[in-house]
Amino acid sequence: MQPTPQIPFRIILFSLTGRKLLGEIRRSGYGHRPVLLETLVDTQRFRGTCYRAANWIHIGQTTGRGRMDRAHENHDRAIKDIYVYPLVRDARQRLCTDLTR
Repeated sequence: MQPTPQIPFRIILFSLTGRKLLGEIRRSGYGHRPVLLETLVDTQRFRGTCYRAANWIHIGQTTGRGRMDRAHENHDRAIKDIYVYPLVRDARQRLCTDLTR
């Protein structure tokens, strides 16, 4: 499958304009406003250039297990880069706060 040239433009455009709209949509549906977006990039097929250009933060790589591998047996999946995009300035602090207190 050949990547389309419009996808990087859409990612950058969303990063510039869509964050606030996404937060409002999620708040109305789930009662919580997201503080962080996450995406995975298959490094065998893509380089993640458009995410870096849109100020997404590379935080590491997956182990190649796949999300359905509950028994930790399948390690033949593609290793992917993990990118995050904070929607608020204190996203890390909010995510690390103990909500049970």
